[in-house]
Amino acid sequence: MTLDAERDLEITRVIKAPRSAIWAAWTTPEQFAKWWIPAPMTCKIVELDVRPGGAMVTEMSEDGTTFGPHMDACYLVVEPERRIVFTNNLVGGWRPADNPFLAMSAEITLEDHPDGTLYRAVAKHGSAEARDKHAELGFYDGWGAVTEQLAALVER
Repeated sequence: MTLDAERDLEITRVIKAPRSAIWAAWTTPEQFAKWWIPAPMTCKIVELDVRPGGAMVTEMSEDGTTFGPHMDACYLVVEPERRIVFTNNLVGGWRPADNPFLAMSAEITLEDHPDGTLYRAVAKHGSAEARDKHAELGFYDGWGAVTEQLAALVER
């Protein structure tokens, strides 16, 4: 994967767990809900159909009872234990999204590392302006927090 510094944002981390554990956390609804949204917010999985064309639909809640929209996306590429690519430009079934809040595609890669797995998450945007807006809205804090939560879940 080539990073476009003008349009992409990236988080990388060595997670001290095998790729299989991280993959399970990305593909099992019960595990995904535990780390996908920064705490103390709560995540509800509406749909997690991890296959090309499948839907990723999540909702979030600040009080644990009232949920609102979070992510409505479509998986583009699914390579077990290696790579997931999804976009909110499409929803499940390859249907165009109706005005995504901040249009982007994300590519998640997992590579073997002597200490576990090299985890890389790249958010790709159509323009430098969209990238800057995502950064301004807290990409590094938000995606950094969920990466920490993911690591805490699988490094047991």
